[in-house]
Formats: sequence, C-alpha cells, structure tokens
Amino acid sequence: MVTKTLVENILKTSIKEIPEDVRQHGKKSLLNWMGVAIGASSHPSVDMVLALKEDTQSAEQVSIFGRTEKVDLLLGSLINGMSSHIFDYDDTHLDTIHHPSGPVAPVVFALAEKMDLPGEKVLHAFILGCEAELRIANAVYPSHYQLGYHITSSTGVFGAAVAAGILLELSEEQMIWALGIAGTQSFGLREMFGTMTKPFHPGKAAQNGLMAALLAKRNFTSSTEVLEAKRGFANVLAPEHDLSKVNVHWGEQWELLKNAFKPYACGIVLHPSIDACIALGKQVKAEEVERIELVVHPYVLELTGKSAPPTGLAGKFSIYHTGAVAFLEGDAGEGQYADSKVKDPAIVDFRTKIKPRVDETVKEERVIATAFLKDGREIEHIVKNATGSIENPMTDEDLVRKFKKLTYPIIGAEQANGLIDAINEIQQLDSLTSLIAFTKAAKQ
Repeated sequence: MVTKTLVENILKTSIKEIPEDVRQHGKKSLLNWMGVAIGASSHPSVDMVLALKEDTQSAEQVSIFGRTEKVDLLLGSLINGMSSHIFDYDDTHLDTIHHPSGPVAPVVFALAEKMDLPGEKVLHAFILGCEAELRIANAVYPSHYQLGYHITSSTGVFGAAVAAGILLELSEEQMIWALGIAGTQSFGLREMFGTMTKPFHPGKAAQNGLMAALLAKRNFTSSTEVLEAKRGFANVLAPEHDLSKVNVHWGEQWELLKNAFKPYACGIVLHPSIDACIALGKQVKAEEVERIELVVHPYVLELTGKSAPPTGLAGKFSIYHTGAVAFLEGDAGEGQYADSKVKDPAIVDFRTKIKPRVDETVKEERVIATAFLKDGREIEHIVKNATGSIENPMTDEDLVRKFKKLTYPIIGAEQANGLIDAINEIQQLDSLTSLIAFTKAAKQ
C-alpha cells in the first residue's frame, strides 16, 4: 500500500495546505535551479544533445533556458534538466545527497509553457514532486547510493512523474501507473561522475518521468506497487530500505525545507574542505606550505578522490584540485573548474600538497584542516557546518548574487532582474509566458 498511500497523499494536498515557509523555499529552489540551468546553457554538452533536434526533427514546443532554440516537450525536459546539473551548482538535500530540483523543474516549466498554465499550479506541482522524490530517497538511502546508483536520477524520476501527473490532472489510478512507468525507468550510475553523463542523469529522469505521466494519461497500465513489490524499486535496488519513510508525517514534516543551496560549483561533500582551505589561504602564503591535511568523512574521498583530473568536470570530483584552487584563489565557483584550471602548473603543483585522510568519526558536514608549514608551524581550521548547509545557509541576498553572476553574461541584467521578480511572484502569474520570455539568450 506504500505506492497507493503516497498517491492518495499527493492528490489530497492542495496548494493551500502547503505551509507558507515551504512555498517560499520552493520559490528559492526554482530561482536557484533556473540560475544554474541558464548558467550552463552554452556548455558543449548542451550543444551535442541539442543537435538531436535535427536528427529527430523535434517540434518547436518549449524553450531551452539561456538559449533561443525551442524543441519538443521531452527533449526540452532532458536538456533543461541536464544543463542545471552541469556545473554541479544546484540544490542538495543533504540527508541523501539528492538534487531535487533537477528532475522536477524542467517538467513543470515545459508543461506550463506548452499548456499555458498558471504559476500557482506550477509551484504546487513542483513542491509535491520534490517532496515525493525526497521521501523515496530517504527510504532507500544509503544502501541504494552505496550500491552505485546516482540517487538524483534514480529517485528523481518519481518526482518528475508526480509533478507531471499533477499538471496533467491524472486520476489516482493513472498516477499510480505513472509511478510504475517511472520506476521501471529508474537509472543512473555513479561510475559516470566527472563526465558529461552525470548531468545527463537528472535530465533523463525529467524526460522519463514526464513520458511516464503522458503515457498514464492515455491509460497505459503498469504495476500498482512499484515501490514495495517483491520485484519493485526498493527490493531490487536497495539492499536495505525503510519504506515507512515515504509517507510518515505527510503534511506535517516537509523534506523540501531541508533543501540546501550551494555557494560552490561542486559536490556538497567538498564544501567543508573548501571553507577550510579558503580560510587557511587567507592566513599563509602558498610558498610557506609544506602540506595541508584534510581529515574527512569516508564519503569525501570515495566521491572526490581523483588525484589528477583531466578536465574541469573531473576537477569537481577531486579534493586535490578543489583544495588547491580554494586555497590559491579563495573560491570554488564555476571559473575554478575550467579545463584550463586543472592544467594550470601552479594549481597542479599545489594539489600535491593537499593530503586528505579519512576518519569515520568525522561527520560529512565537518572537516579538520591543518596547514603544516615549512618553518615547523601548524595552523588548524575546523569547519563544523559548511557554507550552504542548513545550519549555515546562503542568505536570500547570497542566492540573488549567485543568480546574477550566472545569468547576467547570458541573458543580460534587465532580463535576469525581470526573471527574479517573476519567480518571486510566480503564484500571482496567470501565465508563465512573460517569465519564460526572460530566459532567452540576449542578442549579442
């Protein structure tokens, strides 16, 4: 009954029953997502996937944010979902290392544009889609993740299907089928981290979830117990799981409120080390350093142990490169992960001085950093909660600055500022036509 109960909970929850703080956090999530999607819209991997438009003779139905092209509903969801994850700068549910907006936001904006839907419906579908996928992620984490699945994609497909199902006004039976169709398309391997295929995952989850809902709308049947069945999602893909977490305290406890925003353009597990290396870089000069020891949680080295990343994308999964640029440049924004940075001789030399050490007693959100200097001195810096965590969040002003930095070069200041206002006022918009118009690439 887990799947059926989840659908019942979703369909009985109106926008008015969603608390104001959750709605506000939903809008922050949309703003952050739109910024990173536009910011990466000219990446070569986007060009590659967009080239499929000609191969497939894709209809011009929905917009690609940060560009001028339009494609069909499914390809648009794929591309916008992918671009939002390219910089690894999107939101993160820290309990599960899940990026909730990536699979869901592309779907709600695509359907809103094609069907000319009001903003309140879009926000409603987005919030409940995210809530559903995060609760499913809670139920299977960490064993599902440890098995090698990219949880953003593998559980995100459910969130995309839920959001699409709400906007398509599926019946209870159809929504259950949509989850079944989505669940059988659950995929995403962590082996792909550091390549173009990693951001492809949330985009494909968006596309697959949307297709699931579109098919269910036509009464395409599926399992009615995709989550709990003996050969269903949890039993097949998570050796250890607790499906009670899917529906517990529905409407009282909101997982979306645990969604955090990144100040740095890489995996959240690196953020404590970045804070620490930036702090150490302000105290000593590079030539004084013999080595910097970073005592971290085991996940950090498992996910970011690439000692010699060949590309900027791979650099996002290197504690060595990240620690070096954070110390030397005082930041870890998208600019610090350009291909040229991972090949910069000064950075390449300094990353040999970054010495991570695993300690199972160190929590994921902490790091104990020590700079051992050539003159024998030792300088320690401990980070208990990294910038961008729930305990030490980015402010609204920080989020706006991040959004502007990502979008101004692509859509221009006037459009970017208009987009900020439109997202903040999304519940009052009868149509998203004007909002989507702001996302177009500015004429050069």
